[in-house]
Amino acid sequence: MKSLGFIEIPSVAAAVDALDTMCKTADVEFVTWERKMGGRLVTVIVQGEVAAVSQAVESAVQSAILKPAAYAVIANPHEELWKIIKLSQKKLHKTEQSEKVIDKTMSEV
Repeated sequence: MKSLGFIEIPSVAAAVDALDTMCKTADVEFVTWERKMGGRLVTVIVQGEVAAVSQAVESAVQSAILKPAAYAVIANPHEELWKIIKLSQKKLHKTEQSEKVIDKTMSEV
C-alpha cells in the first residue's frame, strides 16, 4: 500500500539532511518539498510502502539536526490529497525550469 511521509523542519539544510536520512534508511522516494517563510520552514514529502515510510520518517525525526515542527505518515492517501501533492510538484518543476533558463542566459554572458 502506498503511503506518504511528511516532515516539516526549520531551515533548508535541516530539510536536506532529513531527506538524506529518510532515503538512506528505507526504500522511499522523494516526492516534493515546500519552502515557507523564506525557507525558514521546509516540508519534505516522501512516498513508499507504509512500513518503509514510517521507518524513514521516524529515523529522520530521531536524527534531525533541528527539532521538527511536525511530521506525519499517511497510509493510503485519499485521491484529493494527491491533487495537492501534484500542485506542489508542478511548482517545483516550474522553478527548476526557470533556473535552467537563468543558467543558460548567464553562461551566454
